[in-house]
Amino acid sequence: MANQLEQMGAKLKTELFLKGRLRHDLSLEEKRALEDSVVDVVTLKPRTTLVERGERIENSFYIIEGTMMRHLDNQRGERQLVGLNVVGDFVDLHGFPMKRLDHNVASLDRVTLAKVPHKAIAELVDRFPHLARAMWFSTLLDAAMHREWIFRLGRLNAEGRIAHLVSEIIERLKFVGRYDGTNLPVPLLQRDYAEACGITSVHANRSFRNLRERGILDPQGDGKIAILDERALNKLGEFDGDYLYGDGDLALESLDDR
Repeated sequence: MANQLEQMGAKLKTELFLKGRLRHDLSLEEKRALEDSVVDVVTLKPRTTLVERGERIENSFYIIEGTMMRHLDNQRGERQLVGLNVVGDFVDLHGFPMKRLDHNVASLDRVTLAKVPHKAIAELVDRFPHLARAMWFSTLLDAAMHREWIFRLGRLNAEGRIAHLVSEIIERLKFVGRYDGTNLPVPLLQRDYAEACGITSVHANRSFRNLRERGILDPQGDGKIAILDERALNKLGEFDGDYLYGDGDLALESLDDR
């Protein structure tokens, strides 16, 4: 059984769900039920579309390995990145009640996904109200990040926008133990940063050069970045990770009402 495996230290497909946030508030029975809802494991090659805007969906996908990106395209086919999902995230859990997404979802790098049918999610919601609340919480984290992305686009300059985005990725990876303190393991290219930050690729290139010259980070090609001064990075991006609900004033100890 999944709970027995967890007690023995075996790796579960969904073991990083809400890690660093409220996973500690889930019972072993809830963790087992979530694990048992997985019906298949799917692997995507880099830059592969998982869900297209408007198509009907009957499954949600949880990231075991890799990074997914959300994007909208204008009438000329130009892309705007509107979100990222990392290891431990459900990519499209909000598709459970909505059945269609208003944006596209694609892999950034090679991604391994756990497939969970909406029918299984409906059963989890009925059987485990507390787990349902945790899953609702995870979708609201996406909403909190979207608001922060709006702040970033509206109030920071190009270098600040890039710094804020990198800081957010680092913080999210820390929750799940995927950041080594130096190397950013999310291979966004400079054009991706441009599309996420509302700037041109030329402006992104110039901004990265300035960040390197200031000793904050070092772009190393193919999306690889070495972080040289995380404190300066956070300061430049006006980054306060409270909105991720892990540490700080917004952190929660429990999902229960008091």
